[in-house]
Amino acid sequence: MARYRGPVCRLCRREGMKLFLKGERCHSVKCAIEKRNFVPGQHGKDRKVKKIVGYGLQLREKQKVRRIYGVLESQFHITYEKAVKMKGITGENLLSTLERRLDSVLYRMGLATSRSQGRQIVGHGHINVNGRKVNIPSFIVKPGDEISIRESSKTNVTILAARDATAHAPSPSWMDVDRENLKGKIISTPRRDELTQIPINEQLIVELYSK
Repeated sequence: MARYRGPVCRLCRREGMKLFLKGERCHSVKCAIEKRNFVPGQHGKDRKVKKIVGYGLQLREKQKVRRIYGVLESQFHITYEKAVKMKGITGENLLSTLERRLDSVLYRMGLATSRSQGRQIVGHGHINVNGRKVNIPSFIVKPGDEISIRESSKTNVTILAARDATAHAPSPSWMDVDRENLKGKIISTPRRDELTQIPINEQLIVELYSK
């Protein structure tokens, strides 16, 4: 597979900010950004920081969003093409669609400590959507959908540990989460200000793909 299998902390260091790819580690002193806030590589510490403009700025923004949501280039481009055809602002449609991926929704519900863990939980067949098993992490939920942990998986140690580890994190207003019973319901489409805790300029991505 083409999916990145290397150390994810290198991705945060490459972007120069926390992308929250490592679950609870990102909130501790062990976070790579806290310890080594410079680009990865043998000479990363001594490398001069160059001002990025134009195409380079647009590319870095696209790569950052791809890494946040853990999608391949082809998946990202397909999602963008769908966002173009939707009503509304293309950039916001893009982020909203990515946020409503099932692996991302699990992360937002607090049933996974990261989107990659959410992808693993979905892929292992622990999730029901509207009472039916779904094992596709890229499945897009919509308002009215009910997401729940399957009855046979409610004692899964990984899921319960993730729920306890994320107890401090509030649930987004666009979903109604019942953490005790390991389920939730999508109330509405997320607004732009609810999409991510990381600063993103989605207009740069639109400009990149519009060339």
